[in-house]
Amino acid sequence: MKFTYTSILIAFLLGSCIEKSETNIINVKDHGITPNTKQSITSKINKLIDNLPDETVTIIFPKGRYDFYPDTSYFRTYFETNTYDINPKRLAILLEKKKNITIDAQGSDFIYHGHIQPFTLDNSENINIKNLNIDWDKPLTAESEVIEADSTHILIKIDTAQFPYSVHDKGITFAADDWKAEWKLTGGSWLIEIDKNHIIPPFTGDHGTVNGDLENVIYKEIKPGFVLMTASFTKTPTVGNYLIMRHSTRDHAGMFLFHSKDIKLENINVYHTSGLGILSQYCENIEMQKVNMVPNPNKNRFLSGHDDGLHFMGCKGEIIINDCDAQGLMDDPINIHGTYVPVVKRINDTVLECSYAHDMSLGLIWAKKGDSIGYIDKKTMKTVGIGIVNRFSQTDSKRFSLAFDNKLPEFLSDDYSLENLSWTPNATITNCYVGSNRARGYLISTPGKVRIENNIFETSGSAILIAGDANYWYESGSVKNITIKNNEFKAASNSSAYQFCNAIISIYPEIPSSDSLNPYHKNITIENNSFNPSDYPIVYARSVDGLYFKNNTITRSYDFKPWHSQKHNFLFDACKNVEISGNKIGDNVLGKNILLKYMSTNQLNLTNIELKIDTENKK
Repeated sequence: MKFTYTSILIAFLLGSCIEKSETNIINVKDHGITPNTKQSITSKINKLIDNLPDETVTIIFPKGRYDFYPDTSYFRTYFETNTYDINPKRLAILLEKKKNITIDAQGSDFIYHGHIQPFTLDNSENINIKNLNIDWDKPLTAESEVIEADSTHILIKIDTAQFPYSVHDKGITFAADDWKAEWKLTGGSWLIEIDKNHIIPPFTGDHGTVNGDLENVIYKEIKPGFVLMTASFTKTPTVGNYLIMRHSTRDHAGMFLFHSKDIKLENINVYHTSGLGILSQYCENIEMQKVNMVPNPNKNRFLSGHDDGLHFMGCKGEIIINDCDAQGLMDDPINIHGTYVPVVKRINDTVLECSYAHDMSLGLIWAKKGDSIGYIDKKTMKTVGIGIVNRFSQTDSKRFSLAFDNKLPEFLSDDYSLENLSWTPNATITNCYVGSNRARGYLISTPGKVRIENNIFETSGSAILIAGDANYWYESGSVKNITIKNNEFKAASNSSAYQFCNAIISIYPEIPSSDSLNPYHKNITIENNSFNPSDYPIVYARSVDGLYFKNNTITRSYDFKPWHSQKHNFLFDACKNVEISGNKIGDNVLGKNILLKYMSTNQLNLTNIELKIDTENKK
């Protein structure tokens, strides 16, 4: 058959028309939803979604402001990991058992009121949400500016429009919409200081911005918007800095992706949440392009999310995160992990009773028929066997049973935890910016292939934490293949103390009994990065087989004073097959040294550089 240019053009045009006709375009204005009314659209938009035809649909919002208030018709019970189980959850937009839907907000502002979950995707597939700003007029966490501060008093200025409040002798009551919460000065992470450049000052963070006699502070409003706190203070914030006054709790995610697959989020600014930013729980294949967790720049805010930014638990397939910024979060910008569960008892040769170990991981649908389950020795964190699930049965929110196809090993007891090996994703994180956040940068705990490349880190804790724990937080699992390449680790990285932050890159599995013959993590490559530390610690690694630190550039910064108790650039604990080669280290870099613990120098290949090696093998 002979094809002419005209016939090909006609076929192309016909194909384009057919493809275009396959997508049903729905404009919300044709369904009585109009912008800028400040009236709640919760009921209207959910009724529209409930009645969608079973075909590919794009829902378009004309650009403007749309408001969402809680509606009792859209209250649901969900057990969301790393979130307090305050149920029912209040849902703003629910996509339940939906397929092939695009929501294009066209740059609109979605404004939420009270404790509410902006988006929930429940057992849905092929969903695209884009061109959207998520915010609250009256955030669920307060902020203030430090006007005066000394050993006897602190004077703060509060924006009464954004953070309405009342004052009594013992504290401040913040209230808006249908909620109110009490706040008073406390130490630790519930009061965070941030400077005008959105950097958390060193020596603050979880060590406290304000110290002293915090039990006897007297609160007084001296004029609208100005609150005076008097007491005997031994540490005070810097005048001109801002305080994040956390009074809320993590009860709703900004977006909750639940047992869904093939999800794409793009061009989204999440300016505020009342919990985790975007939580993906037991999902498959997630792509995020230009999804930013940042304070609203138009409202002079310094806080974005109440906790983690992008949180992935028990996912599989591919996680792709590109060109996404995070700043002003009260926890980690990205956290990818599974959930270990402890064995409670052996019921018979094929059935185990298990429990949800952490109070923020209750009620999970932890396994499905056909899933591969690893048996984990709690003491060594070693996987000692694998079984296949035949049946998952939930007893209640705290316990469940697993029936296996195969006979269970005789040794399985409450000395073991379990890991679901079927729900472990690959991850690609590229071209992102990590600003100053309360905790760390990226937390990676997955055996899948991980690439972290072309990112900029400026967070106040460790820039990257690779953990793993089957005894306390129960976040799994061991990594098998991570490449950290072409990233920039700025001076602010690891400038203050937080949990597990032993270096700019901290590889810190919580293993009660480390075993250098059988390391927990494997194959971690750190290459072609630039580090600009003010302090000593650059890499801390425990229980790794195959750690390669190659062709990196280390240049000292004088932006911050050294503070860390660890005085080595590199600390390797019970590791093997470690290589440090081809790196450029500036003359003024502190330390220029390595500490080896519970391992021999034979396990270290040090080339093209002179570093002092210390050893410590005493228990």
